[in-house]
Amino acid sequence: MKPRTFTAVVNPTAGGSASAATLRPLARLLREAGAEVAVEYSRGLEHATALARGAAGAGHVVLGVGGDGMVGCVGGALAGTDAVFGIVPAGRGNDFARQLGVPGDPVELAALLLEGEPRAVDTIEANGVPVLGSVYAGVDAVANENANKTRLLRGSAAYYAGALRAILTWRPADYRITVDGQVYERRGYSVVAANSGYYGFGRHIAPDARVDDGLLDVVMIKHAPKSLFFKVMRELEDGSHVRRAQVEVVRGREVRIELTTPGRILPYGADGELPGELPVTARVMPGALRVLAPAPDPGPAA
Repeated sequence: MKPRTFTAVVNPTAGGSASAATLRPLARLLREAGAEVAVEYSRGLEHATALARGAAGAGHVVLGVGGDGMVGCVGGALAGTDAVFGIVPAGRGNDFARQLGVPGDPVELAALLLEGEPRAVDTIEANGVPVLGSVYAGVDAVANENANKTRLLRGSAAYYAGALRAILTWRPADYRITVDGQVYERRGYSVVAANSGYYGFGRHIAPDARVDDGLLDVVMIKHAPKSLFFKVMRELEDGSHVRRAQVEVVRGREVRIELTTPGRILPYGADGELPGELPVTARVMPGALRVLAPAPDPGPAA
């Protein structure tokens, strides 16, 4: 079988300029195996989208090299097409790669990219824009905004500092969440429409979420004293927060998140980026993306 031809779309700033360094040993292994590898450096998300679509049009496997923002951008550009997508986790969070079990080791990743079979996974359409992992609105989006603004801290430290500031200044938000026509009026900290179980640098926000079930897990973190919310934050590491009464999870194919407080404005986040402000409508796109990833865990036997 003829080796695959790859185009790597690189975010040169992800993870503290780590993307190029991550790609070099991987590209060497791919070329040594006989594959062709072209490298394109993006000037921004719109440019990355154009590069990805151009490479896909030429029949190349398109690699998204960077963090969740770049991976979401490149993967989103390919959603709904027959293009094959590969992930090279090289950013701060790498949450979608974590959900899919994509290895970070260059030898293991090269083997997957060279020999793996594309797997169809779901994506999300959020206000018309393709998203891979999740759409979230609340204290987490504010924390994301704070982390993106900091210049003194990097990686998870930036997010922890941003989250602390967001929580300490947080006022409870009044949400209207509509899931497949069912309306939930909730006051609290956040609402997450999750395709992937992970967000925010490895936090297991939706532990039962699957990327191939045609559903979004909608996690609502309701009002509680801030001291309790800090405990919930710690429990996000292993997903045990969902057992608390303050956390409610429902599932559906279409989710609309809006505020009912007149004049209040909140951002919403998606794949580590901040596309806009509420309201947002998120719809699942079943099997919309063909990605090189390990075969899914079949789960417990019936």
